[in-house]
Amino acid sequence: MKQRQKRNGITLVLTGEGKGKSSSAFGTAFRAAGWNMQVLVIQFIKGKWKTGEQQAASRFENIEWHALGDGFTWDTNNPEQDRRTSREIWQLCQEKIRTQHYDLVVLDEINYVCQYGWISGEEIAEFIQQEKPPWMHLILTGRGAPKEVIDVADTVTEMKLVKHAFEQGIHAEQGVEF
Repeated sequence: MKQRQKRNGITLVLTGEGKGKSSSAFGTAFRAAGWNMQVLVIQFIKGKWKTGEQQAASRFENIEWHALGDGFTWDTNNPEQDRRTSREIWQLCQEKIRTQHYDLVVLDEINYVCQYGWISGEEIAEFIQQEKPPWMHLILTGRGAPKEVIDVADTVTEMKLVKHAFEQGIHAEQGVEF
């Protein structure tokens, strides 16, 4: 593994209407873990329900995983609670990044909370520019990535929806969707 001092930390944004943003980030997380990098995944939306990714990650000593959201916030009955939860998760993200313990950090679905106005893109972009170590890789996922975050990112991929099984009445399938 390349020494931290010799590494160019990439900030990667995965956004767009298509499927695969989180899956791509988790694939990268497992790749980094395979190279003995310290990996942190913090999920803003998923909440308490079990996913295959989280179960697989538990088999790695070098992956730390936090699913902290209140669930699907677009169905919320309590937006103030969701706002508070999102702010608390963002505080944890900042604290964890500041420790400089991790080589790769995934902030899964953080873009959604920006879209809802609970955390500003400007605040996230400023933190990335001022406090992310230059050797640390950072991935931010979710639809509607704010312009400020896109502007400070090194790589931005927009997933385009062409066709989705849900449109044909097929609900989320274990092992593919979660």
